Amino acid sequence: MMKGIAMLPHVETNVAACCDQLLAERSTALLSMKEAIALLRERTGTDRSDADLAGLITKKAALLGVAVVSDPH
Repeated sequence: MMKGIAMLPHVETNVAACCDQLLAERSTALLSMKEAIALLRERTGTDRSDADLAGLITKKAALLGVAVVSDPH
Protein backbone atom coordinates (compact mmCIF):
# COMPACT_ATOMS: atom_id res chain seq x y z
CA MET A 1 0.00 0.00 0.00
CA MET A 2 1.27 3.46 -0.84
CA LYS A 3 2.01 5.75 2.06
CA GLY A 4 -0.84 8.19 2.78
CA ILE A 5 -3.39 6.36 0.64
CA ALA A 6 -5.99 4.32 2.49
CA MET A 7 -7.39 1.32 0.70
CA LEU A 8 -11.16 1.17 0.73
CA PRO A 9 -12.71 -2.16 1.63
CA HIS A 10 -14.43 -4.01 -1.20
CA VAL A 11 -18.17 -3.38 -0.97
CA GLU A 12 -20.44 -5.84 -2.77
CA THR A 13 -23.26 -3.94 -4.43
CA ASN A 14 -26.61 -5.67 -4.10
CA VAL A 15 -27.17 -6.76 -7.70
CA ALA A 16 -30.71 -7.99 -7.01
CA ALA A 17 -31.76 -4.65 -5.50
CA CYS A 18 -30.16 -2.80 -8.39
CA CYS A 19 -32.05 -5.05 -10.80
CA ASP A 20 -35.32 -4.18 -9.06
CA GLN A 21 -34.52 -0.49 -9.36
CA LEU A 22 -33.57 -0.79 -13.04
CA LEU A 23 -36.77 -2.64 -13.89
CA ALA A 24 -38.87 -0.14 -11.93
CA GLU A 25 -37.27 2.72 -13.87
CA ARG A 26 -37.95 1.00 -17.20
CA SER A 27 -41.35 -0.50 -16.40
CA THR A 28 -43.19 1.48 -19.08
CA ALA A 29 -40.81 0.74 -21.96
CA LEU A 30 -39.36 -2.36 -23.55
CA LEU A 31 -35.90 -3.23 -22.27
CA SER A 32 -33.53 -5.50 -24.14
CA MET A 33 -31.75 -8.20 -22.17
CA LYS A 34 -28.40 -7.06 -23.57
CA GLU A 35 -29.05 -3.49 -22.41
CA ALA A 36 -30.26 -4.63 -18.99
CA ILE A 37 -27.12 -6.73 -18.44
CA ALA A 38 -24.88 -3.86 -19.53
CA LEU A 39 -26.66 -1.44 -17.19
CA LEU A 40 -26.39 -3.82 -14.23
CA ARG A 41 -22.66 -4.27 -14.89
CA GLU A 42 -22.20 -0.51 -15.15
CA ARG A 43 -24.15 0.24 -11.97
CA THR A 44 -22.81 -2.57 -9.80
CA GLY A 45 -19.42 -3.56 -11.20
CA THR A 46 -20.46 -7.21 -10.91
CA ASP A 47 -18.47 -9.94 -12.59
CA ARG A 48 -21.37 -12.40 -12.56
CA SER A 49 -21.87 -14.24 -15.86
CA ASP A 50 -24.27 -12.99 -18.52
CA ALA A 51 -26.35 -16.14 -18.04
CA ASP A 52 -26.60 -15.54 -14.28
CA LEU A 53 -27.62 -11.91 -14.77
CA ALA A 54 -30.11 -12.86 -17.50
CA GLY A 55 -31.71 -15.38 -15.14
CA LEU A 56 -31.97 -12.79 -12.37
CA ILE A 57 -33.43 -10.19 -14.75
CA THR A 58 -35.93 -12.69 -16.18
CA LYS A 59 -37.19 -13.72 -12.74
CA LYS A 60 -37.43 -10.16 -11.43
CA ALA A 61 -39.11 -8.90 -14.62
CA ALA A 62 -41.72 -11.66 -14.42
CA LEU A 63 -42.49 -10.78 -10.79
CA LEU A 64 -42.77 -7.08 -11.61
CA GLY A 65 -44.62 -7.50 -14.92
CA VAL A 66 -41.90 -5.78 -16.96
CA ALA A 67 -41.35 -6.77 -20.60
CA VAL A 68 -37.76 -7.70 -21.42
CA VAL A 69 -36.88 -8.53 -25.01
CA SER A 70 -34.40 -11.31 -25.69
CA ASP A 71 -31.63 -10.26 -28.06
CA PRO A 72 -30.65 -12.54 -30.94
CA HIS A 73 -27.25 -14.12 -30.57
